[in-house]
Order: sequence, then structure tokens, then C-alpha cells
Amino acid sequence: MLPDDLTRALNKQVNFELYAAHSYTAIAAYFANLGFKGFKNFFLVQAEEERFHAMKIYNFLVDVGERVTIETLEQPKNLFQSPLEAIEHSLAQEKDVTKAIYKIADLATDHKEHATIALMNWFVEEQVEEESMFRDMIAKVSRIDVDSSAFVMIDAELGKRSFDAEEEH
Repeated sequence: MLPDDLTRALNKQVNFELYAAHSYTAIAAYFANLGFKGFKNFFLVQAEEERFHAMKIYNFLVDVGERVTIETLEQPKNLFQSPLEAIEHSLAQEKDVTKAIYKIADLATDHKEHATIALMNWFVEEQVEEESMFRDMIAKVSRIDVDSSAFVMIDAELGKRSFDAEEEH
């Protein structure tokens, strides 16, 4: 059994990851409404990845004999002033996830809860990738006009993204 505060923190993170999936689905809908199918695909894949992250923690809690508690999700932001704002919102969200992961990692370290530390190490590495991906996207999108052929090229590139749970392990 895990210490109660660690179990609560992990449950909170399950819900945070589910909220991130919820948020990315809303952002996908924003891009779909603009007619950018590649960005829509990118954010739907991102939502799927976040659900995978939630289930990774969910399954860990179940495996160590802890109860999982799923909470109500608040409404995500659905409207943005621009595609760049939607992507910047995504980076900010990932930074919040990173802070939460670090807090859990610190708590697990304080409790010398090695299995949880190992799980959080995977998430720390994942968050480096997530933040980097959004920073790169912001760097590209911030330099171009939404009506440009370069934006259309990025949209086409993002349409090729897919999710493979086997690659995530």
C-alpha cells in the first residue's frame, strides 16, 4: 500500500491527464472548425496519448492495490484567437503537468516509494518530449501567416501523426 498522500496525488494526476485529453479534444475541434485537418489530427492523437498516460497511472494504482477515483472534468477552453494561441495554451498546460509530475516524484522520493519513483521517471522523460514538441511547433507557427502555404505544409505534416501505445512503453 502507498502512503495516503501519494495515493491522493496519483489519483489527482490521473484526473489531470484525463483533463488534458479533454482539453486536446476541444483544441482539435477548434482546428476542425477552421478546416485544418492536420492540426485536428495532431490534437486528437495528443488526446489519445494523454488518455494513455492517465491509464498508465490508473493501472499502477490498481496494481499496487490502491483505489482509483475518477472526478468530474471541468470544461476546457474551446475558443482561441488564433492557432498560435491554441498551441501556446497547450504548452502552458504541459508545463502545469510537468510541475504536477515533479511534485509526485518528490513525494515518492520523500516516502522512498521506489516503484512510484520509477513510474514518475518515465513521466519526467515524457514531459521533456511534450514541452519540446510544443516549443518547436510554436517556433514554426509564430513565424508564418495562417493563410500561407507554409502553414498548409505544417497542417499536412501534422495529419500524418499517429499514436502507437507500444512505442510509449
